[in-house]
Amino acid sequence: MTLSIIVPVYNTEKYLDKCINSLLSQTYKDLEFILVNDGSTDNSLKILNNYAHIDERIIIVNQNNVGLSGARNAGLKIAKGSYIMFLDSDDWIENDTCEIAMKKIALENADIIFWSYKREYDNKSINNYIFGTNELIWDEKNIKFLHRRIVGLVDEELSEPQKLDSIVTVWGKIYKRDIIQNISFIDTKIIGTEDALFNIYAFENVKKAVYIPDCLSHYRKTVINSLTHNYKSNLVFQWKNLYKEIFSFLKKQNKSEDYFIALQNRISLGLIGLGINLVEDKKLGVNNQITILHSILAMPHYQDSLNQLKLNYFPIHWKIFFFSLKKEYVFMAICMLKLMNYLRKYK
Repeated sequence: MTLSIIVPVYNTEKYLDKCINSLLSQTYKDLEFILVNDGSTDNSLKILNNYAHIDERIIIVNQNNVGLSGARNAGLKIAKGSYIMFLDSDDWIENDTCEIAMKKIALENADIIFWSYKREYDNKSINNYIFGTNELIWDEKNIKFLHRRIVGLVDEELSEPQKLDSIVTVWGKIYKRDIIQNISFIDTKIIGTEDALFNIYAFENVKKAVYIPDCLSHYRKTVINSLTHNYKSNLVFQWKNLYKEIFSFLKKQNKSEDYFIALQNRISLGLIGLGINLVEDKKLGVNNQITILHSILAMPHYQDSLNQLKLNYFPIHWKIFFFSLKKEYVFMAICMLKLMNYLRKYK
């Protein structure tokens, strides 16, 4: 069973050696590596070409910069494998990742397999177990849960809002080609983030999925000085487009009420990400931050989602945050965001 691994590359010369060497060192050998240079302006393309001379399984795609979604789509167009995997060019995987995953796929006849990962900081590694430390299998009897879980959290799941997107990444997964052959990534310039929507589409076709707890992927999370962060003013509108796409899909597929509740909760929880991005921009100042957050809360889709959001499951700090949003106590919300952002970085 040939596995095609698609790696978009854009100005990551510093990390490419580690990434590509982790691929060439795989104990599973029936592999195809599609390395898509997406208009890099550093030495990335030169590094890719050097590796192409070393291993004939490497295919180089060189294109003008179109972004991550376009680079992944370019890889999908030429991939020949019966299974597909994605890897970001600043990350890497364990040497036996593909062997472990492909053996399990064959054993279980699974459409998709995914695994836990290590979050890599400059001076430490942290294990992130997506669904705990036990192997799990979903089949036709309960695969609906996993699909709905990708859309968003409901009920007790809200006790850990930080896990909203823990399973939506396309990296850390292997897909049976058949379930994604008619799916493509939508540009992040339109929807803000592409992975969640791709997986919502993909998991509609999944009949069996397997989770293995092994931390096989390494996700590089380099800490950047918050002074360099700028507020992404377009993100609120891009995510609005994302929510519209998800809603339309759920309607078209005639999904049950729990899917729509999960989507509404996703919209509310998105205010955490928007808020963190807002308070990290030191140039704005508190008054501007308050004004911007007020304007966001005035949007009907946020008003609707906050009105139906149940607070009883949240940890106390997020309960206070969402209570302040519901009551439009915006200064309190800004203070909570600053506190949680500080604790997130330095605790």
